[in-house]
Amino acid sequence: MKPILILGPLALIAAPAVAAPDAPPAAVAASAPRADELAALKAQVAELRQIAQASRDRAQVENLFSRYMYLHNAFRDPEIIPLWAKKGTPGIRAQYSNNGVYTNWDSITAYHAQRPHPAGKLIYHYLTTPLIEVAADGQTAKGLWLMSGVESGLTSVEAAKAAPDFMYEKDVLVDGKRVWMHTIMVKYGIDFIKQDGEWKIWHFHCFEVARSPFGTGWIPFAAKAQNSSFPDDLMYFGEDGKPVMMPKPDGPVTMRNNPYRTDTGQILDAPPPVPYRTISETFEY
Repeated sequence: MKPILILGPLALIAAPAVAAPDAPPAAVAASAPRADELAALKAQVAELRQIAQASRDRAQVENLFSRYMYLHNAFRDPEIIPLWAKKGTPGIRAQYSNNGVYTNWDSITAYHAQRPHPAGKLIYHYLTTPLIEVAADGQTAKGLWLMSGVESGLTSVEAAKAAPDFMYEKDVLVDGKRVWMHTIMVKYGIDFIKQDGEWKIWHFHCFEVARSPFGTGWIPFAAKAQNSSFPDDLMYFGEDGKPVMMPKPDGPVTMRNNPYRTDTGQILDAPPPVPYRTISETFEY
């Protein structure tokens, strides 16, 4: 029979610790990341950051133009001016028809500084089908939208004499005034620029497709209006419904609109944006 060894508490305390054998150098080297793996991980992180930033930029651009339209519908024009690129920005411009472009910051923002909203006037534009591309360099972005809606109001019989009869509802008077009540279809091509970390409107191009008084329809309206300069020259109906015409443009157009006509077909006048690296490598609206 083997003897039983009994160890006291002091013996346990005094027992020396046994050190683990050192790992061989080859095992240590295998567990450490290699330089090429670190470089690949850094590249992946950089790519993911760029994708996240582009997604954030796209959302900000879409919100910017949606904000523009909400303010436009509510005639909050002074609040629209800060959405534009700052004064002195090279290349700033706006185009509303084939009559020309506005390239001066003051002439562009003057539209938003004075648009009246008399009683009985309703502008209701709503946007759809956004197609947005943010430049790879993150400095510009491009967007194309479809818009449909209504434009309407009342015009005194006297003020209505300054506009062609085809602009009004036939034989309709409300409160003794003539009625203009149009359906409208438009495309918006917008270039945006990032300034001081915020997106701003840089190039604004309104491609009007068709409009018509509500009781007429766009085909009969086009047959009457397509050879008249009045629809292109009209800026808006002002106080008492008086027509207010667009000011003289600052320069000629470089990208023409193709509004509906009864004697022509439709073309892709507003090219959809495509992925691009920097603004110099693509078209401008």
